[in-house]
Amino acid sequence: MSASTFTRAALVLTAATAAGALAGWWLGRAPARVELLTVKVPLPVACRQDVPVRPIMPTETLHARPAPVDVDQFTQAAQAELARREGYEIKLLAALNACRAPVASALARPPPVPP
Repeated sequence: MSASTFTRAALVLTAATAAGALAGWWLGRAPARVELLTVKVPLPVACRQDVPVRPIMPTETLHARPAPVDVDQFTQAAQAELARREGYEIKLLAALNACRAPVASALARPPPVPP
């Protein structure tokens, strides 16, 4: 089969399909019904919350001292570090909760009021 014969056959088939579709429509068949559905899909949103700066911990500064550290100094620094870490943890949790909060959509519309 040559290329021109193949092209002619494709055109005839396309014309027959279009004619059949139009004849079906003209004979009273209703066109397919189109419905719009709202589908709510979660979308990832980048968190723009600043990460709190990690404070310098008291036990980290003990190694910089020229004199050896005794048990009492280390205990005092460890207790101070616990309090400082708790404060830092609270700031981290606040930043994380701000990222987890629902995002208000700019496209969100209130539901329509019935007439």
